[in-house]
Amino acid sequence: MTYGVVDLFCGVGGLTCGLEEAGLDVVAGYDLDASCEYTYTHNNRAMFINKNVENITGQEIKSLLRGYDVKILAGCAPCQPFSRHQKDKKNRKKHKDWKLLYQFGRLVEEVKPHIVSMENVPELENEQVFKDFVRTLESLKYNVTYKVINAADYGVPQRRKRLLLLASRRKKIKFIEPTHTQPVTVRQVIGNLPPIAAGEKNYNDNLHVTATLSDINIQRIQHSIPGGTWKDWPESLVLDCHKKDSGQTYSSVYGRMRWDDVAPTITTQFIGYGTGRFGHPEQDRALTLREGAMLQTFPRGYSFVPQGETVVLKNIARHIGNAVPPRLGEVIGLSIKSHCETKRKYAKKS
Repeated sequence: MTYGVVDLFCGVGGLTCGLEEAGLDVVAGYDLDASCEYTYTHNNRAMFINKNVENITGQEIKSLLRGYDVKILAGCAPCQPFSRHQKDKKNRKKHKDWKLLYQFGRLVEEVKPHIVSMENVPELENEQVFKDFVRTLESLKYNVTYKVINAADYGVPQRRKRLLLLASRRKKIKFIEPTHTQPVTVRQVIGNLPPIAAGEKNYNDNLHVTATLSDINIQRIQHSIPGGTWKDWPESLVLDCHKKDSGQTYSSVYGRMRWDDVAPTITTQFIGYGTGRFGHPEQDRALTLREGAMLQTFPRGYSFVPQGETVVLKNIARHIGNAVPPRLGEVIGLSIKSHCETKRKYAKKS
């Protein structure tokens, strides 16, 4: 049985990488951001198509999926409008990405793939745009399954809850059972990487590079305990904003991770020591780009910039933090294969 996938909103290929690892053939990935192309095509077999989802037609996706037994349309629409980290919650419905899920629904209606897959932040479940998406799928006679999972239960070394949806034109798809009763830890993933100081880079890996720290932030991280907070610091190092009542709730910023625990959710800000619990467990610095990528479950050698080109930390951190962890992509792919392989005549009956 052959599986063909088109990945909408593909970014640098986290979902594609995981689906390919599960044995699915990702034919193409679409994304509006042309800066994703090198990373996507260098590390994956699929072609990259730089195109706004609003301009994609169902007919072109049908052409890409022609000949496959099981045709799959997958995607993770940008989560910024729905994330709990969205600061401007009052005006978030005006965000340019708010209606992308409606475009996803339009393409499902035009293509009518055998299976639809979607991944996003848990907060999306409560939004009207998600309810409308599910309603669209059900009106097209899809059987829809969705649930919020903890990525750590499937081997992603993060506290990362995500909303997963699978829809089938036959019976409902069951997600595979959690694969890890014990979490994969920070130590297991990045513990063997070469030590590096703040502001330095490793010349054998252009991604093993970290942001600089000011003198006072060096002092702060030196006083930070793994798993602790800025409340462990001497009074002279505490920021004025944290001394106010309004600042007491932000205890994880300027924090160190623990070696024998999972990491926090890897966001686009993981290279900043002051933006979350992104301090290295024992070295006096924030995470490197390579460490962030590996905690996202990208393979050790996944390339984000050609050798010799300038590494722009913020740009690559944004790509890494926005990505679907490849391991979650693999879980989605394995769930699809398990569903289809128990129904050998799946494609013929769909």
